[in-house]
Formats: sequence, structure tokens, C-alpha cells
Amino acid sequence: MAGKKEVVLLSGGNPQIAKADGDAPVQHYIAAMPGWKSAAGAELDALIARTVPEVEKAVRWNSPFYGVPGKGWFLCFHCFTKYIKVTFFRGSQLDPVPPVGSKDPDARYYHIFEDEPVDTAQLVRWIEQAAAIPGWISHAKDKKA
Repeated sequence: MAGKKEVVLLSGGNPQIAKADGDAPVQHYIAAMPGWKSAAGAELDALIARTVPEVEKAVRWNSPFYGVPGKGWFLCFHCFTKYIKVTFFRGSQLDPVPPVGSKDPDARYYHIFEDEPVDTAQLVRWIEQAAAIPGWISHAKDKKA
């Protein structure tokens, strides 16, 4: 597209998108996700928005973040070479806990792979639970999320 700056893909194919608040930068990130990941990211974004109608969105550290006003961020995702890593910031409090552990004892991950089915029903249950509990606040500016 003429006049549009090409998005740089970082290691693992993760789009480099400037920190910004709102749906527009998240949609820019999703559009820049390589290959099958863009459609999967769009499905994940729509699922989150349907499950948590009051969701606030932003891009932080080259990843889409999702939060509830006054509660903080509850989820983000990030592209890796072979999968999308969905991070539940307070995942250790979810039932059942998402399957992949983290160095952070509170965080848990769910990986989305191209050729593996996504357990959408379980993902919705995790999103509902994660949005209902206090989330992660990265710094004073993010307290609005």
C-alpha cells in the first residue's frame, strides 16, 4: 500500500507495534501477524470482545493487552515462530489453570498452534474468570485499564 509504513517483524514473527491505547493499534498488530496467526489473532480478539464487552485494549511491549476498567490487564498475546502465546496474568487463580507454567508464579499460558484445535469453550471460561478478578497493573498510567 502506498504511503503505509511496513511493519517490522521481530524474532518469532512478532509485529513491532508502538505502544498505544485502543482498538486501532490492536487491529494494526493483528493485521501484521504473519500467516495463519493473523486469522487466529482476529478470532481471539473477537472472542475476548464478545466475552468481555467492557474490555479495554492497548498495545504494550509489542503485544495486544486486554483489561477491565479499574481492574487492570487480564490477558495479552504474543507471536512466536510456531505458536501464539496467550498469557493470563493471574492464570494461577483460574480453574483449571491454563496448561503452561511461567517463571512468574501468577502467570499461566495457553499456546495456539496452527494445526491443533483451540478449545474455545475452555478459553471462554478462562477469559470470563480472568476478567472477573483483579488483573495486572504495569505502572501508574495503566491503572485506568
